[in-house]
Amino acid sequence: MDKPVFRTKSQRQYSEPQRSPDVGLRKRARLDEEENKLQHEKEVQQVIKKQYMGFEKKPKKRVIKARRFCFDWDKSDDTSTDHNENPQVARLLFGRGSWAGIDIQEQKKKNKDQYLHWSKKALHEMTPRDWRIFKEDFNISYKGSRVPHPVRNWNESNLSWELLKVVERAGYKTPTPIQMASIPLGLQQRDVIGIAETGSGKTAAFLLPLLNYIITKLPPMSGDNREEGPYAVVMAPTRELAQQIEHETVKFARYLGIKVVSIVGGKSIDEQALKIRQGCEVIIATPGRLIDCLERQYVVLNQCNYVVLDEADRMIDMGFEPQIVRVLDAMPSTNFKPGNEDEELDEKKIYRTTYMFSATMPPAVERLARKYLRNPVVVSTSTAGKATHLISQHVMLVKDSQKMVKLQELLDQLGDQTVIVFVNTRKAADFISDHKANYRLTTLHGGKSKDQRDFVLEDFRNKRYNILVATDVAGRGIDIPDLAHVINYDMAPDIETYTHRIGRTGRAGKKGIATTLLTIQDSHVFYDLKQMLIQSKSPVPPELSRHEASKCKPGSLPDRPPRCNNM
Repeated sequence: MDKPVFRTKSQRQYSEPQRSPDVGLRKRARLDEEENKLQHEKEVQQVIKKQYMGFEKKPKKRVIKARRFCFDWDKSDDTSTDHNENPQVARLLFGRGSWAGIDIQEQKKKNKDQYLHWSKKALHEMTPRDWRIFKEDFNISYKGSRVPHPVRNWNESNLSWELLKVVERAGYKTPTPIQMASIPLGLQQRDVIGIAETGSGKTAAFLLPLLNYIITKLPPMSGDNREEGPYAVVMAPTRELAQQIEHETVKFARYLGIKVVSIVGGKSIDEQALKIRQGCEVIIATPGRLIDCLERQYVVLNQCNYVVLDEADRMIDMGFEPQIVRVLDAMPSTNFKPGNEDEELDEKKIYRTTYMFSATMPPAVERLARKYLRNPVVVSTSTAGKATHLISQHVMLVKDSQKMVKLQELLDQLGDQTVIVFVNTRKAADFISDHKANYRLTTLHGGKSKDQRDFVLEDFRNKRYNILVATDVAGRGIDIPDLAHVINYDMAPDIETYTHRIGRTGRAGKKGIATTLLTIQDSHVFYDLKQMLIQSKSPVPPELSRHEASKCKPGSLPDRPPRCNNM
């Protein structure tokens, strides 16, 4: 047996085969590559998880703080009422509540009804809503800046007491719409363009401010100033109209000591010149004859600062534009109003005031207005008894037994639109209310108390109900926004009431519809209704047009019962 051979470390190192260094590097590189691959896959998985599953929210750590009682008082924590200051207290909802411990009657006096009609309010109690209803009731519209409110009656017109007495003597009980709108403007020396028809009271609309201007701002006519000419000139297209204006002017002027002279064709110009030389405050003339007097120096206009052009469009059509321009140029040009409309006028200073009434506004009239008028206010009114053009009127002749069926058909067509159904009696209102199935309907008549009527109107305005069956209690002063339709289940007793009824719609520039169910018992209004339909260019039913009661005024029919065809 051979003996074992013992070798030293150095002998073993050189005798054993040596491992190549490249083998360890490759192994380490392979391990690093695998580790990087695993790390990349892990990052890709995290990206995919975040993209499709969202970020993982970490649970919030609940921090428990020690609860300590704070003895310090913060003023903002005090919720009690401070009696030393003026806190904001909730207002009462117009009669829907009252304060305990306070007399209810006193509360009612302080909280007046906001829906009270404007005619029952004092001037200082009028609200913007009241003024809007007032203008709509009389079809008054303005176009201009800083427009004063119209007058409601003569006592509120700010005319001098002498002139108010004259108005009372003349028998003018209430002002017409054009007078309501124009008089306050004339008293402020504003230039006015009035759009009104003949017979609307426009003569007094410019005469009363003119006379008030003479007696309050100018000295009496005497030998010292009579040579300077009249204080005011009124021009009309024809001598008939000029003489009519003279007649109306003398009616007022004779009580005030104001002299009026008319200068028209067909009369001796020398006699007219003699009257002018004797002195007069107002001249009423046609343009042609006034130019003749100016050329012959019978008349001068050195102190004339008030001019009225009545029916200006007609004067332009008749070829009087050059004469009008020459008359206006002959007046003093130093008293024109300032061109800045924001500048207020001095009440003590005398400005040139121009009134121009015209049914239309042709280009020639617009040229005159731009040249001689300063910041004019355009006043437009419609003749009383005429419905606004925004209302489409429909009339149907039916039998009494068909009225309820027709009403239900109309209401079904309207859907959720707001509508007022007018009746003449409480009994009719209650009768319709009994057939209110499938309708959001409420009634309004004199049998209800004031608080009940207020609640009904408020609910109707708030669209809780869309159908209001009412008597003529709602015919005046009721302002319902966006009222689409008015139905006369019972025809009004007269045409004025009919006009006020249908005037509840077609307000504030919006269009409306009025439908009337007419029967043979309403023959007393056939004539007036037919005339209104014709004037407003609304369709006239053949049955109404052929009926004898619609062909002549009531009272002139023969003593035999009227017949109605196709009834």
